[in-house]
Amino acid sequence: MSRPPARSPWATFPRANPGARLRLFCFPYAGGGASTFNSWPPGLPPDVEVCAVQPPGRERRMSEPPFSALGDLVESATAGLAPFMDVPFAFFGHSNGALIAFELIRRLRRGGLPLPLAFFPSGATAPHLPSSRAPLHALPEHEFRDGLRRLRGTPEEVLEHPDLMELFSPLLRADFAIGETYTHRQEPPLAIPVTAFGGIRDEDVSQADLEAWGEHTTGTFARHMFPGDHFFIRHDQDQVLAELSRELRRVR
Repeated sequence: MSRPPARSPWATFPRANPGARLRLFCFPYAGGGASTFNSWPPGLPPDVEVCAVQPPGRERRMSEPPFSALGDLVESATAGLAPFMDVPFAFFGHSNGALIAFELIRRLRRGGLPLPLAFFPSGATAPHLPSSRAPLHALPEHEFRDGLRRLRGTPEEVLEHPDLMELFSPLLRADFAIGETYTHRQEPPLAIPVTAFGGIRDEDVSQADLEAWGEHTTGTFARHMFPGDHFFIRHDQDQVLAELSRELRRVR
């Protein structure tokens, strides 16, 4: 395999793998960036290359305004990532990233473009179900900060630092708005395997919320649970990558 000639700010490769037989696109959670997946390549099969997706508004794209509407984000991501779908590929998305990946797959299908061999939604309620969490993106700043603290995804040093919150709050609000303003539209289920990952101690996404992803595929469906909370992909990373590796071996 050779690297596609195109370059895109959407695509980041933590470790180049020119001999890879499968490319795993990884979509981060709200407020997260491509660096979330920097440590993943050693834990995956040697013929898998991680393509960490980098939406605007964070890390090396900090100077760009973030998207707050899912449709606009998906259109831009389709153009930015399609050149890297030149080999067999799969999608993994955590929380907000799962919703983005799901709608991107449906956008690829509508456009007659290649589809992933498998989809791994993680820490996310199935898109046709209402969220059990109250919306955060339009709350007053102190209530917004309290909501972030409850989710345990934002470091306390950021939450307690006014200058850092002033810097990151617009991105976080835009990211939460993507999911909180989303309206699900009925389309045929996907004809690819779907495997949902979840945290046993996740207070916002139940096992039933994960099980409902099975309604979005005519292929095989499975669910795997891990010990942690909503951010189990960090706390239980070794277990997550071991399970993901087993699933990736099955779809090739």
